[in-house]
Amino acid sequence: MTVDDRFTQGFRETREDEPLGTRNEVITGPVSDWATDFSHLEPEWAADPYPIQDDLRQRCPIAHTDRFGGGWLPTRYEDVAAIAYDTERFSSRSIIMSNFRPPKELAPVGGTPPISSDPPFHHDARKLLLPAFTKTAVSRMEGPTRAFCHQLIDAFEGRDVVDAARDYAQHIPVRVIADMLGFPQEDGPRFREFIESSLEGVNLPPEERIERMDELFDYLLAQIRDHLDHPRDDLTTYLIEAELYGRKLDPSHVAGTMALLLIAGIDTTWSAIGASLWHLAKTPADRERLVAEPGLVPTAMEEFLRVYAPVTMARLVKEDMHWNGVDMKADDWVLLSFPAANRDPAQFEQADEVVIDRKVNRHVAFGLGIHRCVGSHLARMELRVALEVWLERVPEFGLADPAGVTWAAGQVRGPRSLPLRLGRP
Repeated sequence: MTVDDRFTQGFRETREDEPLGTRNEVITGPVSDWATDFSHLEPEWAADPYPIQDDLRQRCPIAHTDRFGGGWLPTRYEDVAAIAYDTERFSSRSIIMSNFRPPKELAPVGGTPPISSDPPFHHDARKLLLPAFTKTAVSRMEGPTRAFCHQLIDAFEGRDVVDAARDYAQHIPVRVIADMLGFPQEDGPRFREFIESSLEGVNLPPEERIERMDELFDYLLAQIRDHLDHPRDDLTTYLIEAELYGRKLDPSHVAGTMALLLIAGIDTTWSAIGASLWHLAKTPADRERLVAEPGLVPTAMEEFLRVYAPVTMARLVKEDMHWNGVDMKADDWVLLSFPAANRDPAQFEQADEVVIDRKVNRHVAFGLGIHRCVGSHLARMELRVALEVWLERVPEFGLADPAGVTWAAGQVRGPRSLPLRLGRP
């Protein structure tokens, strides 16, 4: 089989031969009790999930819901960590909690390897990606990233108010990931649509959600075919040419990994950048200190990652079992709230406070266990550079309209709009 032969058929056609998953009724509307009816897609969760998580940690540390076909929400650090490390009883074949469970036959590969992969396949799929995300590889991207941040701020000239989410934070990882994958920079708006469909559209009717995901994979197939016709030195070409177990990767593996990098590699980072700027805009003392002490930025950003950790991951229960006082059923969802774990007072002193010079900070913003974020070095570089350039160029800023700040719903939380007034607040 030649490389070209793998990608002659569209992904829509190949999906027709796949086993069916399980669909559940879409349930929306106000939550009656977060301990028994939680939903990470409701407006109050998106606006401010931390009081909800703190309350649950006290009165019901492993909450339950019948929405999404049934699921659990642990809020204590020890429970989140235990599940993250337990690959024997919890599967990663779907990491987005929705009204669709992919068939068990999808394991151990999953739809977006390696994040959706179970052992032993996960180890080998992850190993393929490691060279692209080493500290050395990431360091080569710092200069262009810093120059791009300056370009974005140059465009603020003459403006008193900017949307720091849409005009700054969201552009940075789009540029970085597009460069890594060899995608056209002008397709950035399409990436945003793909991200919102994947992460916030989980309550859409099944037909609409399938069509939106098909659009993503149609785009990826077009990029793969363009790379086949015009090979170049980037991550897409690397995946096309990569081998596992003595043969080229399956088409679904290539496209699934590209989808992972496009979705997770962008939204998580722009959310972290946006949340950090939101904190500094509403906390003048921290902003002024970082402007005066730029060397403190790397330490401060770790605290922002702890307190405003953007990512929550899902697992699926493999078999019926009694676990830490609750009766979990096979194929129940479990939401691993790393944000809740990062604010557990049993694990962190002053857990609900932002301490920008915190000396010891073993936060879990990048996850725990075998699925700890492979791109953590890249995300840290982008966040640090984005903050350093902003504070250098815009030392004085504040919230232009606190009520105008909106947050993403779903499993990656960050500002979707962040109007800031530049200059002395």
